[in-house]
Amino acid sequence: MRVTNLFRQRGRGGLAIALAVAITSLVVPAHAVRAQPATQTLVVCAPGSPGTTDEAQPRMDAFAHAVSARAGTPITAVYEPSEPGGVKRLATASIALVSLPFFLAHERELGLRARLVAVAKGRPALERWALVAQKGRVTSAAGLAGFTIVSPVAFAPAFLRGTVLGGFGALPATTRLSQSTAVLSALRRAANGEAVAVLLDGTQQAALASLPFAVKLEVVARSPALPAGLIATIDARLLAKSWPGISAALLGLAADKASAAALEGIQMSGFLALDDNVLAAARKAYADAPP
Repeated sequence: MRVTNLFRQRGRGGLAIALAVAITSLVVPAHAVRAQPATQTLVVCAPGSPGTTDEAQPRMDAFAHAVSARAGTPITAVYEPSEPGGVKRLATASIALVSLPFFLAHERELGLRARLVAVAKGRPALERWALVAQKGRVTSAAGLAGFTIVSPVAFAPAFLRGTVLGGFGALPATTRLSQSTAVLSALRRAANGEAVAVLLDGTQQAALASLPFAVKLEVVARSPALPAGLIATIDARLLAKSWPGISAALLGLAADKASAAALEGIQMSGFLALDDNVLAAARKAYADAPP
């Protein structure tokens, strides 16, 4: 669920959705029913994606309108490009469209419940992350001693160490994780022989061969197949009876020609049912990640 345009991040908009469900206004004891706002807010957050909240808003509005029309529920959407900003906004929202690393890092804190897989335009439902380094330099996890691993998702170190690289082996104590969206320059540094490795998502991997210095690089490790992004609900602020309509609307967007432009605007092809076993494996690897 990435909106980055490969390495240069030319795209704008990112993933952001604010959903809100209208409820009837009844006078009841406060402990009997948890009131909901008239409009559900869905927050889109994929740290490392380009663009600002204001730049993305027209696309968010178009997406929210498409979902609202199908769900019969008033929805607003907002894009938040930063991790702290996403956490803050989701503290009062009811639905989230987030990257997998963000979800795993904040699932418990924010009370997120994964519901659907978000599929990026032109990409498969499940992606494999790849660790790239200079060709011939890294043959095992031990070979990353003294290296810096550059990644936009280094804000979630357990995702990188466990979910993505757990099968490769424990990273040496001297391996440093660097949070950065400067993927292209990091790849160039790696190709030039610096002790740098770069974690790429599926879209970036697909473009790797197009780089003029690609011959100097190689993939040294790959993750299991994982969802790039997820739709999640914050059940404490979303009535259970509201979700089926919203879910059906999201699942049906790709088949609706009238909604095609809204999906195109956020660089997505649609939403799919979630494989709970895949998420459980990713969650376990995250929890088991070495410090």
